[in-house]
Amino acid sequence: MAIEGFDYKEFANMMSSQAGELVPANFNDMQKDYVVKTLTNFTLLAGEAISNDPKLNFNADQAVFVTQIIAEWSFHKSIDLIHSGIMPEHWDGVMQKIAFTIFEIAKQAIQKNIPQDKTLQLIEHHVDKTYKEAIDDLEKRGIISSEVSQQAVSQSNIDDMARQVQEQEEAERLAQEQAQGQVPQQIQTPASVDGEAAAQQPQRVSGDRPMKMKAIAMVLKLLDKKRSDEVLAQFSEDVADELKTLAKTPRLEEQVDLRVAKQCLEDLKEILPKKKKLSQDNMVREMDKIFNQTDMEEVEKVVKSERPFVKRFVSQSYEGDYYQGVPLHVAKILVNYVKDNVKENTPQQTDDNQN
Repeated sequence: MAIEGFDYKEFANMMSSQAGELVPANFNDMQKDYVVKTLTNFTLLAGEAISNDPKLNFNADQAVFVTQIIAEWSFHKSIDLIHSGIMPEHWDGVMQKIAFTIFEIAKQAIQKNIPQDKTLQLIEHHVDKTYKEAIDDLEKRGIISSEVSQQAVSQSNIDDMARQVQEQEEAERLAQEQAQGQVPQQIQTPASVDGEAAAQQPQRVSGDRPMKMKAIAMVLKLLDKKRSDEVLAQFSEDVADELKTLAKTPRLEEQVDLRVAKQCLEDLKEILPKKKKLSQDNMVREMDKIFNQTDMEEVEKVVKSERPFVKRFVSQSYEGDYYQGVPLHVAKILVNYVKDNVKENTPQQTDDNQN
């Protein structure tokens, strides 16, 4: 049964067209085709399933929400897979698990009237979890090496885009200050950039301001509230309020010139700081942050029924050491698991714990 105001085929074609414009420029034809076809197929399947299931009783906005989330995450995670080093014949299996997970979580969230911010947070958590579990399964079956597995789980195209929009706004601010004579002619690049890149002055991002604001708002719509707030914190209060309003615009993607949006995100790629690699020290530091905010008793409750190596990882992290029996990519999963499940203490409890 058709949903009034929702043509899933037309919607899938629109999302497919957008994906074709936003695929990384350094991808070859096969990689570009994979991203676009994967997004299109999953969008069509989701739209058809929603339209043909009378039990769901979704309205047009709800149908668009679910299919758009599947389309956008399909875009990001297919790019992550291409960057992962995993052979193409194994990409579909991972993507199918992710798409199914998104559909089920989004469907149940709507049926239970869970707020959209919470729904996005749940979806992001389960996408991340499903992706890592699928990669771990490939390693356990001997299909990929531990090195490839570690590289795969370290990919996050959506994080890269979030960083790009932050850098974009900063470049605009510097350009405006330069025009007003408030900064030297040579704009300084971040200290983490290598010598060759640092010697080049970044070009001013092309496109008019309203279009760039809409491009940033499109990214914000996909993030949960916590991560969206982290991005918004990089901007002035007036700009942040404007972005919040834009992000609530229905079908915002239809108003954005994707060539301009893509250029806004591409212009600053070369000056972005490189993504930190997983390391034992980083994992211990991440666990230390948890211990500083949470009583050890709460952490122990979370892992009480877990396997011995999980408890050993937690206990040694508490002592400031890394448990060598846990591979780094597994450690990252464990850190996120503990972080997501512990209960935060009051400030007074936290202070006592640190003392």
